[in-house]
Amino acid sequence: MSEFGRRTSDIESGYRKIEWAERHMKVLAKIREEFAKEKPLEGFRIGMALHVEAKTAVLVKTLIEGGADVAITGCNPLSSQDDVSNALRDIGIKCYSKRGMSEEEYYSALNKVLDSKPDVVIDDGADLIFLLHGERAKLADKILGASEETTTGIIRLRAMEREGVLKFPVIDVNDAKTKYLFDNRYGTGQSTWDGILRSTNLLIAGKKVVVAGYGWCGRGIAMRARGLGAKVIVTEVDEVRALEAFMDGYEVMPMLDAAKIGDIFITATGDKDVITAEHFKLMKDGAILANSGHFNVEINIPDLERLSKASRKAREGVTEYDLGDKKLYLLAEGRLVNLVAGDGHPVEVMDMSFSDQALSARYIIENHEKLEKKVYRLPEELDRKVARLKLEVLGVKIDSLTEEQKRYLSDWREGT
Repeated sequence: MSEFGRRTSDIESGYRKIEWAERHMKVLAKIREEFAKEKPLEGFRIGMALHVEAKTAVLVKTLIEGGADVAITGCNPLSSQDDVSNALRDIGIKCYSKRGMSEEEYYSALNKVLDSKPDVVIDDGADLIFLLHGERAKLADKILGASEETTTGIIRLRAMEREGVLKFPVIDVNDAKTKYLFDNRYGTGQSTWDGILRSTNLLIAGKKVVVAGYGWCGRGIAMRARGLGAKVIVTEVDEVRALEAFMDGYEVMPMLDAAKIGDIFITATGDKDVITAEHFKLMKDGAILANSGHFNVEINIPDLERLSKASRKAREGVTEYDLGDKKLYLLAEGRLVNLVAGDGHPVEVMDMSFSDQALSARYIIENHEKLEKKVYRLPEELDRKVARLKLEVLGVKIDSLTEEQKRYLSDWREGT
């Protein structure tokens, strides 16, 4: 038994999960076939920080098929699945993830990935990229480029670009249409509720659900809440998104007003202190708190602990905080409820997102010499390639423009 406590049954469980994911990730399978023939990643090292679970393992295997040498760890202390990590290690992959890492262990694992001296970084939340701009800055010159998966990470990386401190090009996978329109909306929408339902086993119909943030993740969460029969309230700071939520049929109000009436609160903003002491004090007895943003800062847990007389584990994944006059329930320690309390996004959705990531790695390797130290959207031709392949595996056919139609659309004279 190794330092990770591997057991044969654990490894077999990991293999079964990976096999199930592979069976349903048919776009990535096509890209793997392409990579196996062309070996576009041959001789390059890729360092990864992602949620280490079955779908991620399929991406890792695809990159290896393309010739890459891969090292990977988790991007969140509670989102890795140990049986999958053990299965990856069993086939010889440098995998440093472990569920329930301390902060020290978490950063030690990130540094082990960087010790492999990667040429390309694939990140989720940008922690590897930030290390390369801080204590591991000496390695930054070796990095050809990186790709980032999340809204949270991209917000910060664009700020770094504006300040002129970004040390290498970054591909913004998050804003690829085949990512955010599906992963953020349908993936987050379904997986968030999967985590909440597994944690609580409560009925959603008839409850007032407060969704903080109406980006694509918030849209998906609100849409699925309504489908479950909830009365949905949206809180926002952006005027246009607030108006969209209102036009989509949801109640829109400030969090201070929503705090008084909500039964379930879900944060999905990418920012900190979305729910704080002033909100906890107004909440009803039994209110449930969940987060679907990348970091555990959207719900102010220190405030909650300070207000509480006691806390205890109410059930798996649920912490009860006793405020004296009421009890509030925090799910998944305020971390990503869909991954800590569930299996993350559905397999078929991540099929597209991880196809974007695989193609990004190839694009960086083939184009790094002409890329500046900027954040780039995933090239449209790659975005459309993933959409085209997804339609193909779904058996969906669409129309094509005739040459005459193309001329009509491209020539302003044709409209007269």
